[in-house]
Order: sequence, then C-alpha cells, then structure tokens
Amino acid sequence: MRKLKNTELNRKSIEEFKKAEKTPAIVILDNIRSIHNVGSIFRTSDSFLIKKVFICGITATPENQRMGKTALGSTDSVDWEYMKEPKELINKLEKDNVIIVSVEQADQSIKIQDFKPVDGFNYAFVFGNEVDGVRDEFIKASKHVLEIPQQGTKHSLNVSVAAGVVLWDYYKKCGLDNT
Repeated sequence: MRKLKNTELNRKSIEEFKKAEKTPAIVILDNIRSIHNVGSIFRTSDSFLIKKVFICGITATPENQRMGKTALGSTDSVDWEYMKEPKELINKLEKDNVIIVSVEQADQSIKIQDFKPVDGFNYAFVFGNEVDGVRDEFIKASKHVLEIPQQGTKHSLNVSVAAGVVLWDYYKKCGLDNT
C-alpha cells in the first residue's frame, strides 16, 4: 500500500466543480464565531459538492483573508451568499421549496441515523453558534431538527465536526457515495 500523489487524486478544477451536478443541499452558518470553523465547513462543502453556503449574522465571510488557512481555496469553488437576518433567508428558502433542517439538540429532534431524506427535494442544514447553538427562528422554521447521538460527558461537537458528520451522512443517504 502507498499514499496517493496529488496528481492521482482526480481533483476537479474550480471550473469543473462549478459545472458539476451538486448535492441537493445547502449549508447555513448561523452566527459562527470561529473563522477557522467557517473555513473548515467550506472545505467540507467542497468535498461533498454542496450547492451553496449561506452565511448569517456575525459569521465571517470569505472576504476575510484569515479564512484561507482552513478553507484552502474552497471559498472559490463553493457558491456562497451573506444574509444578515434569518427571516429573510427563511422566506427565500420557503419560496424555493427548500426543506430547512436544523442540527441541534431539541425536545423533538430526531437522531441523524433515523433521518430519511426524500428524493427530489433540496435540504438546507443549519449549523449554529458554538456557544448558543442554532437560533430559535431557524428551529421554528425547520421541518426537522437532527441530533448527532453522543455518549460522552460533553454532548457537544465542534461545529465543523458536526457539519462533516451531517453532510457525509446526507451525501451517503442520497446515494452519491460512489466509493
């Protein structure tokens, strides 16, 4: 066994990425404080061909050069848009028939393994602030609230790790994992 060289990885160019069929998913970053978490989520979104990232509230945008350390150029491939207020974004998504799914611990949450996406629909996954979680406006607008089961003492994953778990699970459930 040997490690593959970069030239053997069949990476898409930015142009190929832009033209590629996307995973029917949108990522919403709601008041994420850490610019490094935002960059990491952009990289994950690139990996799984996510359609778009919406940035809300205090979340840093890719114009901030400090994001480059973790984003590694993925802010050039993944489409993104900033919308300060949740209500404006919620209205836009509802108008476009996008199903909003918050990732949070809530009284009526469903475990991620029990979530069954329906073919033909686009989903928007909301990831919240590292301290306060997803804002209530998004929770109330969500058709589903997903929870990642945890057995340790903290019951809290880093937001970029949670995004990786949720997006991989969704990607796999959509049948897009051809590995």
